[in-house]
Amino acid sequence: MHRALRRPGPLDVLWRIGLTALLVCGIGLLPWLSRTDPALTVLKARAVDGEPTPEALQAVRDELGLGDGPLPPLGRWLGGLLHGDAGRSWVSGTEVLPSVVDALGVSLLLMAAALAVAVVTAAGVCARTLWLGPRRRLDGRGAGGSGAAVLAALPEFLVAATLATVVGVRLGWLPALGWYGPQWMVLPAVALGLPAGAVLGRLLDDLLPGAFAEPWTLTATAYGVSPGSIARQALRRCVPALVPNLGLFAVGLTGGAVAVEKLFDIPGLGRTTLDAALAQDLPVLQAGTLVLLAFAAAAGVLARLAARCLIGPALRDGELRSLSGSGKPRPRALPLVYGTLLLGVIGLGLLRDPYTVDPAARLQPPSAALPFGADALGRDVLARVGHGALGTLSWAVAISAAALAVGLVLGFLPRVAGPLVELANAVPPVVAGLLVTGVAGRGPLTPALAVAAVAWAPLATHTAALLQQERATTLMAATRALGAGEWYLLRRRLLPAVLRPVTRHAMLRLPGIALALAALGFLGLGAQPPSPEWGLLIAENHAYAERAPWGVLAPAAVLALLGALAVTAAGGVRWPGRRMTRPQAKVR
Repeated sequence: MHRALRRPGPLDVLWRIGLTALLVCGIGLLPWLSRTDPALTVLKARAVDGEPTPEALQAVRDELGLGDGPLPPLGRWLGGLLHGDAGRSWVSGTEVLPSVVDALGVSLLLMAAALAVAVVTAAGVCARTLWLGPRRRLDGRGAGGSGAAVLAALPEFLVAATLATVVGVRLGWLPALGWYGPQWMVLPAVALGLPAGAVLGRLLDDLLPGAFAEPWTLTATAYGVSPGSIARQALRRCVPALVPNLGLFAVGLTGGAVAVEKLFDIPGLGRTTLDAALAQDLPVLQAGTLVLLAFAAAAGVLARLAARCLIGPALRDGELRSLSGSGKPRPRALPLVYGTLLLGVIGLGLLRDPYTVDPAARLQPPSAALPFGADALGRDVLARVGHGALGTLSWAVAISAAALAVGLVLGFLPRVAGPLVELANAVPPVVAGLLVTGVAGRGPLTPALAVAAVAWAPLATHTAALLQQERATTLMAATRALGAGEWYLLRRRLLPAVLRPVTRHAMLRLPGIALALAALGFLGLGAQPPSPEWGLLIAENHAYAERAPWGVLAPAAVLALLGALAVTAAGGVRWPGRRMTRPQAKVR
């Protein structure tokens, strides 16, 4: 059997079981890993005017079982899980598991609808490439433009707020708040599905030219096979490399839709875990995280089975050609334009004072003196956008670079890193932020720590999927038959094959990382006022979006500009020593 389809051995199974047990025990020890005092939080939640005397705090600790040390309560918690009992809420006193399961059901329905929107969006992004490819009219690169970059970089919470305000409130076409039937699902599904579909569409659009350049398409065209059939086969050829990321999107849309669920008042799993983390109701946070891990494990298994069904025989027999390295670098004019605009906005903002409060300028629209207008306190929005970029973009770039390095290394070690990737994929950045908040409390480093802990997982997943196909190519088999060693194959074949698409993927993820940092700030888990951090900036101006939309649109436009810059710059990434695949000649 080909090594790409080799089944996990006993050591792999033991490694997965050990990691899972370690993570479950870590979740069970959250009350003792937390640097805050849960008893104080619970006492305040139960009685706002209650005096936190030592006697009262000790009584709460005794009631919650926090005075016996970590091991006895951990044993009781694990024993309860075996019997379907996740404990009781520290705040409300109700059983945790029924409410968490109900919240999961709501999130799964929302996830299914959002995935449907994402698939339609991805199809729209790739439509031009699918039309031109079978007709031999591609110039060796995808036809998708930077419009997808703008969609991918739009903050989900901003799209949700805009849809709720315009479509739900002003036009009254669809309900904007609550969860009472299918109609209430439309707006949040669109808000979640548009950015996810744009990212998936860009990744697929990056692979399609390589599929259309393979010899079978030329033969099929010569025999008169319809362009639609060729496009469908090209899709089937490219989809397996994206199936793991599709599973990751499903997990992210289930547990990471916190801001959207909060804005639309949806009782989903993300909002449940957010409320539990902020209230230090750790049993609910434990159960929510555990349920999300189980769902992520199931999604990972289904993704692997789907990939095997789609291209299993070709992987086994080594009959694939490399999709990597095909195409021409993208033009470099657009990245220069977008980069100049972005640097110009940040530079102008840095020359202004972001903290000066001018009551006379409160909610003033954009003008020559205030190009981006003023916020509710009369502060210069341009200045706050510029100064907020220092923190948001610097952290986003640093996290993206680290995620690329870690993702490449772990992607080349699938037997060791596979379980780590699955566990990291199970925790979207927002959920990781909730866990970090539960342990370390709120702070300016909370978003960075949370996003960095999981940002490498999609890149490692993409690297492993590409390697699986690359090792099954005829070129690899021929090179190995000529006596090439593993080091030569790694340096001259495998690394050049995966480095370019994974680097482009990392650049596509850069706006997403900035959005994750902004989302955590928007939820109040990161920097606190008067910091000009972008997520906090959007959160502060969201309440005035109808009267002064510029306060929200300005940082959102800069995020979209960052996305356009990342996508267009990613198109020019290439491996210096890698010879590009020459496009096939046109068939008359």
